[in-house]
Amino acid sequence: MRQASVRRETTETQIAVEINLDGSGHYAVATGIGFLDHMLEQLSRHSLIDLKVEAKGDLHIDQHHTTEDSALAIGEAFSKALGDRKGIQRFGHAYAPMDETLTRVAIDISGRPYLVWRTEFTQAKLGDFDTELFEHWFQSFAQAAGITLHVETLYGRNNHHIVESAFKALARALRAAIDTDPRKADQVPSTKGTLGGA
Repeated sequence: MRQASVRRETTETQIAVEINLDGSGHYAVATGIGFLDHMLEQLSRHSLIDLKVEAKGDLHIDQHHTTEDSALAIGEAFSKALGDRKGIQRFGHAYAPMDETLTRVAIDISGRPYLVWRTEFTQAKLGDFDTELFEHWFQSFAQAAGITLHVETLYGRNNHHIVESAFKALARALRAAIDTDPRKADQVPSTKGTLGGA
């Protein structure tokens, strides 16, 4: 089983993550930020990745540090659980419609973190959550996970739908990319023989 746990502790946050890439979409998420919890639950359920996240952060200041550090910890656990990457599909993409909104996500588990973010919001906040932090979450996750990540909302009006479709599309793309192919179970999917670096 491809599993990992990560603890990230700073003066700003204390975060514990457990991940099982071969799970069934079970989750237990508590970041102290309700909307972020909801999105991480979507990520787990639709990727079939079991995810446990316990975070305590300086929410009396703002939600930035907890959002960033939770993404870094989840990304680190994801990378750790993948191990040597042998046999994985490596690439994944998905479209996720949600009512009037459609978002496309494409990923490459390349070892080279990069984010292309083509998603815009018409509100500064969803509830009490700053919408600008969503891009930061995806950036931090891509960085720690070592993935190339493209997120594009093709159309949509409702800001909640836009965010949720992005997380659902990410979930389905991850599910495809980490799936294994028995025909190449002993091979790293790269002509270099390794994933990472330039």
